[in-house]
Amino acid sequence: MSDDPDTDFTFARQGILFIISAPSGAGKTTLASRLFQAIPDLRPSISYTTRAPRVGEVDGRDYHFVSEDHFVRMRDAEAFAEWAYVHDFYYGTPRAPVDEAIAEGRDLLLDIDVQGAKQLKGIYPEAVSLFVLPPSWQALEQRLRGRGTDSEAVITRRLHRAREEAHAFPMYDYWIVNDDIDRAVSLLHAILIAERARVARLRTRSIA
Repeated sequence: MSDDPDTDFTFARQGILFIISAPSGAGKTTLASRLFQAIPDLRPSISYTTRAPRVGEVDGRDYHFVSEDHFVRMRDAEAFAEWAYVHDFYYGTPRAPVDEAIAEGRDLLLDIDVQGAKQLKGIYPEAVSLFVLPPSWQALEQRLRGRGTDSEAVITRRLHRAREEAHAFPMYDYWIVNDDIDRAVSLLHAILIAERARVARLRTRSIA
């Protein structure tokens, strides 16, 4: 080992793909937004979707909003790392930007559902997956009703799907209960920083 005082212990590594999933209403979008503020060089992956933009959403920033025909053409051309049909709409993660980020050592955070997470872990086994749970089913129902944007039928369907998705959380690397937003953000932040420091992620592990 070198005893040169000018030795630079800055190591190059591959980018990390972080996956965050949660039942609708558990707060993962808010958590992701807070993480981007806390970790400036963490970047989102912009997904494609066939649903209409919600109030405040911007095409190319929140999603790429496309027609169903456009989405299907991309799917058939294998342009997606993962795609899913959720609540009557298609969602997909474009593969090229993910591969490029990993190769260049940039970290991405993907906000996707359980279906997509399974697909991504199959393609990118080194991805780090995080599952966010609500404090309780009662709290989740209150959050969904508090939005004031969904019909009773939609709320019932989302609650049913939430229970189904919750059964998949043991396949994830980490789980967080979002009972306090600041605490949940702190836990997620600690996980991301720790994963960045893993020796196994370095491109070279020798000190000359």
